[in-house]
Order: sequence, then C-alpha cells, then structure tokens
Amino acid sequence: MAEASPQGFGRYQSFYGPEGRLVLVDSALEAVNRGSTTIGIKTANFALLASHIKPIRPLMEPTEKVFPIDGHVGATGSGYIGDILQLIDELRLEGQKHRLSFESPIDVGSLAKHLGGYLHNYTIYAVRPQAASVIIAGADQVGIHMYQVDPSGTYFRGSGFAIGQSADAALDAIQREYSADMTVEQAVQLSNKAIERALGERSVVEIGVVTAKEKQFRKL
Repeated sequence: MAEASPQGFGRYQSFYGPEGRLVLVDSALEAVNRGSTTIGIKTANFALLASHIKPIRPLMEPTEKVFPIDGHVGATGSGYIGDILQLIDELRLEGQKHRLSFESPIDVGSLAKHLGGYLHNYTIYAVRPQAASVIIAGADQVGIHMYQVDPSGTYFRGSGFAIGQSADAALDAIQREYSADMTVEQAVQLSNKAIERALGERSVVEIGVVTAKEKQFRKL
C-alpha cells in the first residue's frame, strides 16, 4: 500500500489536488487564459477563426496566429506559442498521413479526436501538459465543422468558441449577436467586436475562413 503524504494525497500528490483535479492541467488552462483572445464562429455555410495579434517589440514581425492544416482545414490557438506550433505540426502530420494512406482528405472530427488523444497522453505520463487550447475549423464530405480541444485532451463540437484572455466576455458578445444565417462579413465584424469587447480596445486580428461552397481554408 502506498504511504500517504502529509497532505493526504498519497503517491499521486504531484498530479491531483485536494478536489481530485489534475493540478498540471489546471496550470496549463491558466496559461491558456493568459494567451491571445481567440474566436471561432460556425454556421452551416462557413466557419471562421480569428485571433488577436498582441503588440510586439520594434523591428519584430508579428507571430502567425491562424494556420492552414490541410487544404480544407485550418486551426488557431491560445496559450504558449511554442506549444501551439507543436500542436499545429501534429495536426498537419496527421492530415498528411491520412492522405498518403487513404488518398483522400481527413475528416475534421478525426483530426479533433487525434489531437485530443495526443494531448491526453501528456496528462498520463510525468511530463508537462501542453499549455495550449486549439480551435479547428474545416469542411469535409458531411459539412462544416468546428471543434475546440483543451490541454486535458477534452474536445467539444460547436458553433461558437472563445479562448484566451477575457474569453468569457468575448463568448458573451458572440452569443448575443450570433445568427445561424449570418454572412462571412457579419461574422468578421462580430469576431472583431468580441475581441475588442474582451480587451477594451481596438485590436489587430488575424482571420481565416472555410466555406461549404469552396471547401478551402484561406486567410482573409
């Protein structure tokens, strides 16, 4: 029998807190909450990703925030940029593997499931969880899809997501004005408005979109 620690958590004290929560995952989520405000909006006709570009030092180029994954899929994230980039590479690799194996583009749900499993592995072994949440948007043979994947490996499917700094305020703005029949232009305006409301100021935003008609993810 494992010897209990003074705090009463047994030999798993480095993983679980007193309420049974994964301490390292909570810390990773806290890092995500300090990242760039990032938005996802989806209707039956398109999915849009938008992320705030934080001010940078003079003479430095801004960091890319919205990424093509495969021709039909894109992604963005909030948290530590190094972790985000690693997850983007993992998504791209999985898409390439699927094309080589099946000679067809991967469906969006399979990408989200794969990334969820990849992130979950970091919660099992004694390594630091990835401090990044990712929003994936794409068009496949079934339609338009959007998923949010958290550091725990949990993934959600939905029509509106907000992660990063002041995400609750941004999500509230989206919920107030979201419409299932809105246009891409209206979604762009709404994403900008949500990010500005979250940050309290006008911001530089990078945006990408995929439509059911074109089935190609592109940056605006």
